Amino acid sequence: MRLLSALTLGIVLAVPVVPAFGQDTGLVVGRSVSTNAMDPGFMREAATIVDNIFDTLVMRDDQMNLVPGLATEWRAVDDLTWEFKLREGVAFHNGESFDAEAVKFTIDRVLDPQANSPAISYIRTIASVEVVDPLTVRVTTAEPDPLLPTRMSRYPAYIVPPDYLAEVGDAHFASNPVGTGAYRFVEFVPDERVVLEANEEYWRGKPTLDVVTWRPIPDSTARITALVTGEVDLIEDVPVDLAPMLTASPDVELVQVKNGGLTIYLGLRMDKEPLDDVRVRRALDHAIDRQAITDNLLQGMATPVGSQVGESDFGYLDLPVPAYDPELSRQLLAEAGYADGFEITMQSSSRYMKNNEVAQAIAQQFSDVGIRVNQQVLEWSVYTQKQPFDGPIYMLGWGSTQTLDADAAVYAIMRSGEPYSGANLPELDELLDESRRIVDPAAREQVLHQVQQLAAEEVPLISLYREDALLGRASDVRFEGRPDARIVLFDITRD
Repeated sequence: MRLLSALTLGIVLAVPVVPAFGQDTGLVVGRSVSTNAMDPGFMREAATIVDNIFDTLVMRDDQMNLVPGLATEWRAVDDLTWEFKLREGVAFHNGESFDAEAVKFTIDRVLDPQANSPAISYIRTIASVEVVDPLTVRVTTAEPDPLLPTRMSRYPAYIVPPDYLAEVGDAHFASNPVGTGAYRFVEFVPDERVVLEANEEYWRGKPTLDVVTWRPIPDSTARITALVTGEVDLIEDVPVDLAPMLTASPDVELVQVKNGGLTIYLGLRMDKEPLDDVRVRRALDHAIDRQAITDNLLQGMATPVGSQVGESDFGYLDLPVPAYDPELSRQLLAEAGYADGFEITMQSSSRYMKNNEVAQAIAQQFSDVGIRVNQQVLEWSVYTQKQPFDGPIYMLGWGSTQTLDADAAVYAIMRSGEPYSGANLPELDELLDESRRIVDPAAREQVLHQVQQLAAEEVPLISLYREDALLGRASDVRFEGRPDARIVLFDITRD
């Protein structure tokens, strides 16, 4: 089947590109997954589309520097309070005015314990939001939080319109979003398309692309074919085994951002036996040959890691990749009382690079040390609906590129009680919480190092590798990829 796909694609690559409809003023993006909902306060998927519908108070430029967004400036009033001055004259797409009340409403909505926002961990440090005047808002944290401006640069801090939400309700809003961003929502047909149009009144100026259509094309070969035939102009998640083929056509190009993708890991439900035993968790950790997986299955387009924290993140600690040592794994299992191994369920989906093949390889490596794996491969839309995941072992990808801080890389997936976390280590919880209270950068960095060292010893989850971001684009599309993996439509142009 792989040979057939390659031959089919080779024929397609030889066919001249047929321009996509409206390509002079628009763009068609092929995605590997369907969009389920577009409420930025309750995201259970990548924020790729909502990035372009909504704005945050603080933004990151293409060099990853924090720059003004809906806030023109900000300052620390005291150790617990940050003041933001808001941009005047900005309106939501429905004409509703953007002001301090909208900021307060947005944050209070996510912090509401009854709302059960899966993204609450990013802004959990906030204690209250005060409206000083229509263009000034003060955010008070429970304890000193040096990352507060950074937290205001990503979801769930995209500002939403209070009056519209009160009128239509959360469910309608999730499929008919209204923001202040560069693009207005036009249409959402589940499993078919999301259509956006340029916001001519955008505060940064009118975008170049008039209409952008996001199309789910789950099949990798079909997605590549759609690009090289001109059916789409940009695609996400280029499969590693087909990436070299993009260079065979003069009309398309591969966009590769080294380590620009997610860090793939195995989540572990420590509240379920036998994963409550650190010897078992360490045995799993040493049973995986990360280098073989990245070299052979992922063709070098991913990097084995010993931590969830990336090299560009503040607080990064250069930890060694856990050694592949099946004999040590067997020894640890015997010490834990599982000399004959055990049976366990591992859940995964098809969201990431060769996700299914990687899961199968890991299951085989576990089998080599006596662990019998029941594999469950779930549709992404089903997989992401329940947190914490049932597991007890589950494969997931996580990123910190939008904050460039270790906190985003670890807190939500290692702090007990967080929606995406299966961990339960009081000592780790204490360190994670402490890292959010320290203002002094040097002292905070030391605590973040302790977090990573403790995680390496106790294995609350198993870090596997960091993907490269692989995208494909038509040769006339000016898009080079960003370190934070965002597709910022405002910055894309066409020749």
